Amino acid sequence: MAWGAYVEFAKRAFSREATYREEVFTHIGSVALRVYLYYALWSALYANNGPKQDFSFRDIITYATLALLIGLIYNAQGPYVVREKIREGSIAIDLMRPISVPLYVFADTLGQAGFALLQIAISLPIAIGLLALTGTHLSLPASPLIALAFVISVMLGFLVNFFLDLLMATITFWTMEIFGFQLMVQFITSLLAGAVVPLQFFPSAVTKIATLSPFAAIYSAPLTIYLGKYQGPELAATLELQLFWVAVFAVGALALWRVGERRVVVQGG
Repeated sequence: MAWGAYVEFAKRAFSREATYREEVFTHIGSVALRVYLYYALWSALYANNGPKQDFSFRDIITYATLALLIGLIYNAQGPYVVREKIREGSIAIDLMRPISVPLYVFADTLGQAGFALLQIAISLPIAIGLLALTGTHLSLPASPLIALAFVISVMLGFLVNFFLDLLMATITFWTMEIFGFQLMVQFITSLLAGAVVPLQFFPSAVTKIATLSPFAAIYSAPLTIYLGKYQGPELAATLELQLFWVAVFAVGALALWRVGERRVVVQGG
């Protein structure tokens, strides 16, 4: 297999994302604005209600800021290109090419994620400086091991998110349109992934169920690891659960893709 071709696909995706510089700087500015808005929101909530579930004010600001930043990585739209190609019928041309379409999509998504990392590298110092003006500082990982576990967890969360998106995009082989279903999944993901509010803030029964769900593997797991809420066996179990969901969605998405590509049905014929 010509792996060099997929590296080139990733490079092109990176270059494509960097094309519109005004949009890039606008996006970075919006990140800084949202960091400040999260600060204002949680300041008001903590002033009236106090700390929740062993999350200090510094912890919750760190949680919200990091969730916003890693969201830049997770928001890569590679799989949705497949959805459009299936709807337009151009997927038939891609299937005739000597490449693996899922691997092409993954390479394209990696290129987008690589550019998102560059945006994070620019946005993080701005966010830190902005919070410093308010007298707030982000928490640091408790140890190098926690920092390493956080990086691994973000990578696993990225894979869970990618294969979930690919699975939804592949359904288009049969439905031609998944916009409504996509909105529903995005709503459930934002709620149960802990992207906005830590899962620990929910009632205990909901927290237990949500923590075991694949959605928690995307945001909640890496962010909770970063704050040192998981230690020892619990930390290892969290990473293992993320790896489990990666395997489940990878097998499911690729199996469904193989079935779908055998019966390419395009809109109108």
